[in-house]
Amino acid sequence: MSFVMRLQWFFKTRWIYYALAIGLMAGVNLLQTIPPKMIGNTIDNIQKGNLTASELSGTVLLLVGLALGMYVLVYIWITTLFGNSVLLEKLLRGRFMAHLTRMTPGFFQRNSTGQLMALATNDILAIGNTAGYGVMTLVNTLVGATVVIVTMISLIDYRLMLAALIPLPLLAVVISFLGGKVRVRFLAAQNAFGKMNDHALESISGIRVLRSYVQENRDLAAFDGVTTDVMDRNREVSLLNALFQPIISLIVGVSYTIGIGYGSYLVFHHEITLGQLISFNIYLGMLIWPMISFGEFINVLQRGNASADRVEKSFLQQPDLTDPEHPVQVDVPTSIEMRGLSFTYPTADHPSLKDISFKLERGGTLGVVGRTGSGKSTLLKQLLRQYPLGEEQLFVSGVPVEAIALDRAKQWVAYVPQEHLLLSKSIRDNIALGKPNATDAEIAKAVEMASFASDIAIMPEGMGTIVGENGVMLSGGQKQRLAIARALLMDAEILAMDDSLSAVDARTEARILQHIRRERAGKTTLITTHRLSAVSHADWILVLDEGRVLEEGTHEELMHFGGWYRKQWDRQQMEAGLEESE
Repeated sequence: MSFVMRLQWFFKTRWIYYALAIGLMAGVNLLQTIPPKMIGNTIDNIQKGNLTASELSGTVLLLVGLALGMYVLVYIWITTLFGNSVLLEKLLRGRFMAHLTRMTPGFFQRNSTGQLMALATNDILAIGNTAGYGVMTLVNTLVGATVVIVTMISLIDYRLMLAALIPLPLLAVVISFLGGKVRVRFLAAQNAFGKMNDHALESISGIRVLRSYVQENRDLAAFDGVTTDVMDRNREVSLLNALFQPIISLIVGVSYTIGIGYGSYLVFHHEITLGQLISFNIYLGMLIWPMISFGEFINVLQRGNASADRVEKSFLQQPDLTDPEHPVQVDVPTSIEMRGLSFTYPTADHPSLKDISFKLERGGTLGVVGRTGSGKSTLLKQLLRQYPLGEEQLFVSGVPVEAIALDRAKQWVAYVPQEHLLLSKSIRDNIALGKPNATDAEIAKAVEMASFASDIAIMPEGMGTIVGENGVMLSGGQKQRLAIARALLMDAEILAMDDSLSAVDARTEARILQHIRRERAGKTTLITTHRLSAVSHADWILVLDEGRVLEEGTHEELMHFGGWYRKQWDRQQMEAGLEESE
């Protein structure tokens, strides 16, 4: 029942199809009771010497007609029922993917990629199997068994029926016990499958690092351990599953023994006919499948319930950020302001940003520099609205950012992260990721602004060149420039570049920054970098240290202060001079 309650939204919309399938299944079960009775009557007529050729022909034709009719009905209910299960899998996967797109980074810190893949594949498949095969086995158990038992009582003898069914309560007890064990072991198997996914993803994405450190054999040995654990967990599930069929066969065999023995006694005492005994044994044989169905139903239901629990727990996790009830409409971000902003990651003990304050007017450029781990990337990510902030710490156009609709705030920002996500598609498709309907002229302009045109020109298929998994065919500098071109194509009000020029040389950096200043005049830009030359033109520069503002001002002011910025600038200029002289 809990499974039905979890999926009531689906069953309510598809109840007509389920009613049709169940009705046809019940009809088929009723029709199946006719042939055994006809066979029994035929045998009695043969024993009495009353069978005629016309009666035999009529019986045979009727049996053939019933077989054809049941074939059509079975085809209809199978396609209807299992069509629903496939549709349920499709809808669940769609809802799951939509759920993932709404989640914030905190969700993905709590849930590994491998476990999420297990939910999207094995668990949703198990739920669909329960909504299809599980329903079939349940109906066959309830309707099939009821129809056969009622037929036995009404057409044969109730005493024989009761005697033959004596072992069946034991079957229910054993199957119920095994079903609980299956649920526990199936959950363990699904967790092991998720860990295997995690390992496979990490190995594939880091294959070049593994090879460079000659760790292939060690990783293979570790993967062998993971897959062995998956095999062991699934073997434990299979061992329990394997017990269902022998137990059912044993109990049904005992029922057959009782039925034949007691039935023969009744025939000898002329309480039933030979034809009725044969019909009874056929009916008893018809009970085998409902009994097997009962075992299969318990097995499938336990798996489906376990998977539904896992999927439901994922759905119950809500994003850390939600839209305000009454969002304030802001058309254009005329300014960005932080007022004493402090931020701590959900899994961290210490704040990554402490009391950050600045104001940047529209069209200005903000540079953020500092040592590694000083909080530069964290500061930029506050504009992406990925984590909750304290009230009235970040303002856009004078409005607290928490009062602005999330989608609206995200539309303003084109973000170039340090780690670039590249799809295994063409260069053009990767650049046009945020603007699929972009024209060739718009893409060409973005490529030129990112100083990526000369690289594309020497590639075998130009813009149509496939970059491979996560851009494996590109160098680090090419990946960065592709990501910059993708962001520039958006022509967003705010461009946030997170140390995205670290892999290009100084001349290429200068050209890209020149293009950005010229083409994005009047729009806001934020740049974090280790190379101070990338922000020397900025309207305001923040120097961060351990999440705090160590220094701030224009390039000239910071040089005049003679602090960390001045020392780092002099060091980098000296290094650049030495490189040019070599």
